[in-house]
Amino acid sequence: MRRPRLRLSTAALTLGGFAALWLGATRAQTPLPTGPGGQGNPQFPAGRGGPAPIPRKHLLVVGQTRGFHHGSTSNAMATFWKLGKESGLWDAEIRTDWEWVTKKPAGSEAHNIDWFDAIALVNTTGTWSADDESKAALLAFVHDDGKGLVAAHAALDANYNWPDYRDMLGGWFQTHPWGTFDAPVIVEDPSFPAMRHFPARFRMYDEMYSPREWSRDQVNVLMRLDESQLDYNRTPYGTPRADRDQAIAWAKMYGKGRVFYSSLGHTNESWDNPDVQKMYLEAVQWVMQRTEGSVKPHPKVNP
Repeated sequence: MRRPRLRLSTAALTLGGFAALWLGATRAQTPLPTGPGGQGNPQFPAGRGGPAPIPRKHLLVVGQTRGFHHGSTSNAMATFWKLGKESGLWDAEIRTDWEWVTKKPAGSEAHNIDWFDAIALVNTTGTWSADDESKAALLAFVHDDGKGLVAAHAALDANYNWPDYRDMLGGWFQTHPWGTFDAPVIVEDPSFPAMRHFPARFRMYDEMYSPREWSRDQVNVLMRLDESQLDYNRTPYGTPRADRDQAIAWAKMYGKGRVFYSSLGHTNESWDNPDVQKMYLEAVQWVMQRTEGSVKPHPKVNP
């Protein structure tokens, strides 16, 4: 038995052809999203003769707090996720535990530390719940594998019984002598990617840490407080460093890996500040080895 042929009306063909032409014209006129600097978004392949797409990297954002809990922590973690999403430069996974900070195989859609190119520690205060294997995995991730670490604000206020952690970050929290205040800031290395958008001197309302077991000789100081503008007769929240060298951001190597620390990020307003967001965007790119910046120590700079 012969099957009847499907017949399309002239009107249907005309409408279909018009729709195809309209869709094609719309696509031709709609530009594809691009990443920073117009390099192209890794979700979209580059056109013939254009630049190659940027491979998307992976960032693990950890925000477990077992000491003082900062009310800005959720905002901070979400900011790292948003910066990667909007720039198209990385995907972020957010955790408040250490289950993925391991070299053990991961199942299902979980990941272990080897999946990531960098880790952001966000206000990770107190003595962590991480076991010895997780601690060893984190150290090896940076020191041996050459991966990156960004430590934000109170990540410095953690693990005082773990000297290797101090060595990796470059120091520990001592105090915040002036609390949250309109801090006078000097940029010591304006050539560093995460510093280029700041003026040489400015004020930032935030809680600035004073580090201990820290040495300028071991890091590249990127920012410090301007000691000439500080009141050392009134320090209601603790005793500052005797040498008055109040570094608030630095970059260093830990073995093969890059480490960036900044004290900026105590308040929600800090994380909503475009300049602070830009700093952490560039910091992640630097620790992921997408940009270059010095880690060479230097004496105090007074621009």
